[in-house]
Amino acid sequence: MTVPPQDPRGVRPDQPHRSARPSADGGPVQGAPAGPPRGGQQGPPPQQPQPQQPPQQGSPPQPTPPQQPAPPQQPAPPRPQGPQNRIIDTSSGRDDGLDKCPTCGGTDITYSLTAKALVCAYCRHEWNEVNAEEAFGLNTSIADLHGHTLASGTADVREDLTMMTLKCQGCGAEVVINVNQELQARCHWCRQTLSVNSQIPNGAVPDAVLPFQLTREEAIAQISAFADKRKAFAQGRFKSEFVPENVMGVYIPYLVVDGSMHVQLGGRGEVTTRQYTVRTGSGKNTRSETYYDADVYSVQRAFDLLVDDLTVESAQRFDARDNSHATNNILNAVQPYDTENAVAYNSNYLKNFTSERRDLNVRDVDDEVEEKFLSIARAKATPTIGRYDRGVRWEQEGVAVRGTRWVSVNVPVWLYSYADSAVGDGLVHYIAVNGRNGNTMGSVPVSHPKIFAVSCFAGSIAAVIGAVVGFGWFFAG
Repeated sequence: MTVPPQDPRGVRPDQPHRSARPSADGGPVQGAPAGPPRGGQQGPPPQQPQPQQPPQQGSPPQPTPPQQPAPPQQPAPPRPQGPQNRIIDTSSGRDDGLDKCPTCGGTDITYSLTAKALVCAYCRHEWNEVNAEEAFGLNTSIADLHGHTLASGTADVREDLTMMTLKCQGCGAEVVINVNQELQARCHWCRQTLSVNSQIPNGAVPDAVLPFQLTREEAIAQISAFADKRKAFAQGRFKSEFVPENVMGVYIPYLVVDGSMHVQLGGRGEVTTRQYTVRTGSGKNTRSETYYDADVYSVQRAFDLLVDDLTVESAQRFDARDNSHATNNILNAVQPYDTENAVAYNSNYLKNFTSERRDLNVRDVDDEVEEKFLSIARAKATPTIGRYDRGVRWEQEGVAVRGTRWVSVNVPVWLYSYADSAVGDGLVHYIAVNGRNGNTMGSVPVSHPKIFAVSCFAGSIAAVIGAVVGFGWFFAG
């Protein structure tokens, strides 16, 4: 997101001022003019003419000097873009390599779904990392935000950083790993587990992790129940090949945004004054039409808005807008996530699970976040427009963002996938289960002949019932 403005003159500083009226409803208007297009799409404000200095009286006119060739211009220095970004360091402070148990110093550590904690394989010590919001000061008042506050895990992604060398502190050996594929490796000499602890700028290391709560068995039960309800219209191939045990635990990267902003909404609302019915035609051609008379009011709303923990997908592979090859949109349907309970990043939470790498930067999701801010603003204004029984059409919408806070968080999802080989290159159907609260959503390949047959059967039944009722009325008359 670009640097936010400090006053309500636009959604972003590179966008013009949105006109807005006072926060009060006007009286009835006839043919109220439409406002400017929403979201900074109007043209730039007209430039004010500069006042001309009048010539002093009594002074002779000055001759115009000959024009000299202009010297080559130096490039202008960059203009300041408002307040500088504030960076919060969320790195663990540990060196890459051995990630030790705080009790015995062992490195064989895994996350236990039974204990809901990290467990050392040697001393069986159980612990969790500290809460990320409390540890890094991410729980301060949203109303006090100004400019951009960015956690260090949201840094721009570098695609050229793929290989990394880890030095084992136990024996001194060096291990090279591909950080796009894994964040842990075993030393080939002393067999100790080496971890990537630094926030390398390739999007693989987030600020925080939201650990799994649902066990694998619970996820399998959720997926089976979801598919069983839809097997009546599913393809026969899917029924025979459906194996819910193939579910995988995946950490999906999200950007979590807090925002402080001022909202201005303007439009027209209608209040019904009369409702009446007019009959036209005669005989079999008689028909009735309902008409409404309404007063039209100018409606204005202006208020401050605080948004807490708005989540946005930050991996292109799971972009909900692209469903041509996979049903990605189901991931948004299993929200919400309790991101306030996320803990500081520790690579051992990712062991025995797969994880997606963030490949979208803050600026890449800026427009999506702006649209979600507007949606939240409309919803907040809804309780205040109940008197307009025919609704309100917002024609002017403006959000002046005062401050935002961005954090990168990996959230848990149990994911089942099925490739439909009958569709072109193979549409991948996902069934996703929220790894925290069990919310389940997905898609299954349906059999179109079955749907067509059921539709024809239902239509035939309706026709028969209609014929019986018609004959009954005929004989009764």
